[in-house]
Amino acid sequence: METVNLDLGVDSYSIFIGGGLLDDGDLLRRHIAGNQVLIVTNETIAPLYLDRVLAHLSGYQVDAIALPDGEQYKTLDTLNLIFTRLIEMNANRGVTLLALGGGVVGDMTGFAAACYQRGVSFIQIPTTVLSHVDSSVGGKTAVNHPLGKNMIGAFHQPKAVIIDPELLSSLPERELRAGLAEVIKHGAMASFDDFCWLEENIPELLSLNISKLTFALRRNCQIKADIVSQDEKEMGVRALLNFGHTFGHAIENSMGYGNWLHGEAVAAGMVMAADLSVRLGMCEHGDALRLKGGDITGVRGWCCWRYDGLCSGMLSAWCVLHSDSYHGTLPCRFLCWWKNSGKSSAWQEHDWRLPPA
Repeated sequence: METVNLDLGVDSYSIFIGGGLLDDGDLLRRHIAGNQVLIVTNETIAPLYLDRVLAHLSGYQVDAIALPDGEQYKTLDTLNLIFTRLIEMNANRGVTLLALGGGVVGDMTGFAAACYQRGVSFIQIPTTVLSHVDSSVGGKTAVNHPLGKNMIGAFHQPKAVIIDPELLSSLPERELRAGLAEVIKHGAMASFDDFCWLEENIPELLSLNISKLTFALRRNCQIKADIVSQDEKEMGVRALLNFGHTFGHAIENSMGYGNWLHGEAVAAGMVMAADLSVRLGMCEHGDALRLKGGDITGVRGWCCWRYDGLCSGMLSAWCVLHSDSYHGTLPCRFLCWWKNSGKSSAWQEHDWRLPPA
């Protein structure tokens, strides 16, 4: 088992990574303070893993709720289902929520925990690559609004994150590739060595090589933990983790939540951000081509499963960013890739007012 510690003072916690951890009941129970537990999962994950978690919780007052699956259900209406179940089970402030699922389940469970009786504990048990390396770590919780992604939420840290890479065997290939987009994001922003390692090992990650996956998951969690420990509330350096997300969120919003997976939109957003960086003179054209080339996030390689809709997605993103909801208010915040011939990497957050359409 690998362990990454996230240092946030009284809110510090550990991220545990290892094959078979879903069946480590002692590890799970160590992080449950009271005797009430609500497991929040979804209709896809519940038949696969819910019983294995329940097997560790004899002696607790346990309930479970399976939410509908998909980004389109990451709403206040769905969140209210969790609150209703908590009230029905007479949950007190000692209740612990377990998020068993991907990024949508984790975000909504964390937000419910932040709000219920003004804050209760929760544990992340992520089941997708995206939630393993990104959404389960750092305490960002939220739901979407028709006018914007993740606009309603709170910072609320889990008590622990338990990552079992063996759970990824149940992922469809599309979900696996989408999640690895966040791995590529961390590699691109962390160091040239990390980026090169990904170029060499993407085939192994796609084939679910457990040794390579465990290394990648630990490295990605460490990258994110190091940043979050410096800037929990995203007042500065944590914005680096938003690489590709300005365009990506615009794609998701304009194309309709759920039509593009989050990782697919981020992959396209990184390509667009790299292109913008070239246009602003912050990135060599050859490095931008490397990011969007066939080996990593390439339009015809890495993102080929979305190529049929890529042009319309990018066009829609530009339209959203030119729309009245953006134009004429605050500048759009872009994270630009500032590369120097593949030898060094740095970053610049660029406030840029788009010209009128």
